[in-house]
Amino acid sequence: MTKTQDIRDAVELELSYDPLVDMSDIAVKNINGEVALNGTVPSFPQYLEAAAAARRVSGVKSVHNHLEVVLPPGDYRDDATLTTMANNALTLNIAVPDGVEATAKNGNLTLTGTVSYGAERTAAEDTVAGLVGVRNLSDDIEISNDADPVDVTVYVQDALDRYALILDDSDVEVDTDGHTVTLSGHVRTWAEHDAVVDAAWMAVGVYDVRDNLYVTG
Repeated sequence: MTKTQDIRDAVELELSYDPLVDMSDIAVKNINGEVALNGTVPSFPQYLEAAAAARRVSGVKSVHNHLEVVLPPGDYRDDATLTTMANNALTLNIAVPDGVEATAKNGNLTLTGTVSYGAERTAAEDTVAGLVGVRNLSDDIEISNDADPVDVTVYVQDALDRYALILDDSDVEVDTDGHTVTLSGHVRTWAEHDAVVDAAWMAVGVYDVRDNLYVTG
């Protein structure tokens, strides 16, 4: 059996193993660790979880999620209803600042507004991603605060040095241009990749993170 076949089979097994994913309509393709997911899933959380499951597999270097969310008839919500549901959920979450709003169109949610930190933007995404009726999510939230961008590199590098998932001999490089952080270098797993990106987003003064990391698998 080829390495390509091994990785594809392993991804399919992981999707079958994950109780949060119904893989009956998912097709997996793999070329040298570049995995593509095609087909349909019945909810947006399953769309996200399928990609996360694929990234857990050894040898996977990237995941191209081409899945389409096809809602069961009973899960459909019209634009007005879904917009109201999403905004109510945002209001009830203390981690999401006032002024963040959601608008729905054909099951596609768009988030707008301004927050001070990347973690607040992530909180807004997580708040609405699991709502019934969501087919896709676009985040147009802006980040703005008074932090000095000169200190951003130090903040991010210190965080990387603290994280247990990021080994001491990691060759991750952090470059900043104003409030934008660019991450480059190699990481061994997607867990390490996500830890690096999350660390960068949590730093005060970061408005954007450019992910140029390479997962060796």
